[in-house]
Amino acid sequence: MNTFQVIQNTEAFVKTRLEGEATGHDWFHADRVRDTGLTLQEKEGGDTFIIEVALLLHDVGDRKVLGTDNDDPTIAEDFLKNQKIGHAATDSIMHIISNMSFSKSLDGKAIDKSIEFQIVQDSDRLDALGAIGIARAFAFGGSRGRPLFNPDYVPQTFTSAADYKQAESSTLHHFDEKLFTLKNTFNTATATRMAEERDVYMHEFYNRFLAEWDSKK
Repeated sequence: MNTFQVIQNTEAFVKTRLEGEATGHDWFHADRVRDTGLTLQEKEGGDTFIIEVALLLHDVGDRKVLGTDNDDPTIAEDFLKNQKIGHAATDSIMHIISNMSFSKSLDGKAIDKSIEFQIVQDSDRLDALGAIGIARAFAFGGSRGRPLFNPDYVPQTFTSAADYKQAESSTLHHFDEKLFTLKNTFNTATATRMAEERDVYMHEFYNRFLAEWDSKK
């Protein structure tokens, strides 16, 4: 099967899997990060097919989308096997999908980061920053019944994926615990530059939120 057909099949599959998704990990997120990844590839190199397919598929088996405690990588893997793209390409894409998340990075496990891995991870993390990152954070918080802000909660520093998954902070505290840490985790120079402006905007929003919250006192 040619790569163009695989991309079309992947788009259709992802749209079906993420239809009605309301946590900020919907089809439009997959489409945005795909476009970001291809933009990064033009500057940083890498295999465009691996990057594009990995970005399109990266959330179909994510625990946040499935509403489960753990990811299900077999959803993406079974789809790829049906596309008959070969073991090497399938293994490369699955390695990226299975190891790229923020929570996985907390366990300190050494991960082989090809340029394709770096671009896919950077593209996904860029979508967690800036105006869209803010909107996605509150969409996810709302889907989990989290308060906008809890002034009595103390932000945590997570040292394992298990601790991170069990956290029940407010959405605004999610900025302290994750989103504000992302700026220093990008792999490529291009994504690092793109992240700077988005990070500044998020801090401005965060400070404005707290100022308005305190204005009622």
